[in-house]
Amino acid sequence: MSVEHFTSSGASTWFQRLDQQIFLADVVDQNSGAAMSVGFGRYRRGEKNPWKVTYDEALVITSGAFTVEGPSGSVTARAGEVIYLWADTEVVYVADEDTELVYVTYPHWLATTEASAEAHRLDDFHEAE
Repeated sequence: MSVEHFTSSGASTWFQRLDQQIFLADVVDQNSGAAMSVGFGRYRRGEKNPWKVTYDEALVITSGAFTVEGPSGSVTARAGEVIYLWADTEVVYVADEDTELVYVTYPHWLATTEASAEAHRLDDFHEAE
């Protein structure tokens, strides 16, 4: 396909982190034939997720306010703004408000994480009910 359209309501499988109100859904992944991953994230206000980014990532905030705490300080974005994360950065994702965002990663975040020393972090996620 040369052009596709996605909405968060059309995402087929959502994954939840532990018992937190953090949900992620890929809409473009390593099985799609694309060179990057694209997905949606939903974070309830106050939720935090420590992570090591093993890929480049752009977070496009579509609603709410979201902070990424990194080694050089914190960056906060609101709806219509973007946070860019460089590969090999230890971060904490923080929802300052109920937030929905779009993530874009290169290369594919899941395959890159699975092949890294950070693979154990994936154990925190399960398919949402």
